[in-house]
Amino acid sequence: MTSFFGSVFWLLVTLGVLVTFHEFGHYWVARRCGVKVLRFSIGFGQAIWKRVGRDGTEYQIAAIPLGGYVKMLDAREGEVDPALRDQEFTGKPVWQRIAIVAAGPGFNLIFTLAAFWLMFMLGRPDVAPVVTATPQSMAAKAGIQPGDRILSINGQAVVTWTDSMDLVTNALLGRTPLPLTVSGRDGHARALLLPLNQLPAGQDVGQYLGELGLQLAPPPAIAATVKTGTPAALAGMHGGDRILSVNGQPASDFVSLGKLIQAEAAKSPALSLVIERAGRELPLQVTAKWESLEGQPTQWILGIGAPMAEQATVHYGPIKALGASFGATWRNTAQTFGMLGKMLTGEASTRNLSGVIGIAEVANASANMGLAWFLQFLALVSLSLAILNLLPIPVLDGGHLLYYVVELIKGSPVSEQVMVVGQYIGLALLFTLMGLAFYNDIHRMLLS
Repeated sequence: MTSFFGSVFWLLVTLGVLVTFHEFGHYWVARRCGVKVLRFSIGFGQAIWKRVGRDGTEYQIAAIPLGGYVKMLDAREGEVDPALRDQEFTGKPVWQRIAIVAAGPGFNLIFTLAAFWLMFMLGRPDVAPVVTATPQSMAAKAGIQPGDRILSINGQAVVTWTDSMDLVTNALLGRTPLPLTVSGRDGHARALLLPLNQLPAGQDVGQYLGELGLQLAPPPAIAATVKTGTPAALAGMHGGDRILSVNGQPASDFVSLGKLIQAEAAKSPALSLVIERAGRELPLQVTAKWESLEGQPTQWILGIGAPMAEQATVHYGPIKALGASFGATWRNTAQTFGMLGKMLTGEASTRNLSGVIGIAEVANASANMGLAWFLQFLALVSLSLAILNLLPIPVLDGGHLLYYVVELIKGSPVSEQVMVVGQYIGLALLFTLMGLAFYNDIHRMLLS
């Protein structure tokens, strides 16, 4: 499956699952409150499949899979049969209308908790936060050294690279100074401070990450595997040997080793290596071979494989996973509201908004990484949908809730004229946000 079609497919899966769950929340609570549901639709526009249930509700899947809706019996949309007046939406007490509207975001929140819970129980494979910094970058100037292991960020303990980058990215978006604790190769802990407030305003997170320069450390210069019949095997190299130098030049890690081999073999294929085996240094003479392996570009090869990065899997039992699920939901909710506030005050750039294209790309990438990663992605998108829908913008669930709160305070419904004006304002705001997010997605694609 190509990247494009994979992105489209997993986007449709994501929207199908989350929109169905959201709309089912409205539907289920409406039925519990005695409101007649006329239509339950996944997607908009022309129906491509429909059926009428025994309860009289029309269930359908529509052609435009970018949302959904629940159509209830509503006096504002036409005459209501007197026999059905007790099942009409606007005639219900205001607290029931609040419950029906809030149920959509509420079910998204339930889905978030469930997806995080399953993810933690399945175990999310990751790598340990053993890092390095690009030369002259902010991270290097702050004191990050090759092979440092991140222990905590802003007081929160971390064990994986992904969790570390989530916290770093959130701080980057707000350009907030970020304290972290690392341990070096000697095992001693050090407290450092990343002065993210010194970053220029108005850039997107990708540019900030480049200026920060914090990266996973490359694997050590160890021949994890030695392929039979290759120059390294013929010279007597064993799996597990550490390569210390090539033609007298030190190899600090596997990446620098690869560059050394290409540069030195271009001068002469006969290479003088010093390796470490069982604590002893041994000289080896290896003649590099110019060839292509497994369809890769032709280059000088020795026939050795790189060691895997240190693995760090987040995996809990059912009870601990439940607590971790609540914790992850709370942290991401706080971060999202914090970021919205920073965007409104101008502390964070709106260039970090992402739309349907960005969501599709991440959906495809996370699905290819495994079920646990896709569950985490679904949890985060579901939480974002819940928060977005609760914003007090007319046409969103939060806008309707605002009307009902006003009704509770003043004792009568908001006038139809106010609601119509609100709808226009809400649509304008919504289309502005969607347009900005779409522009950001296209801009990022053109720069990548």
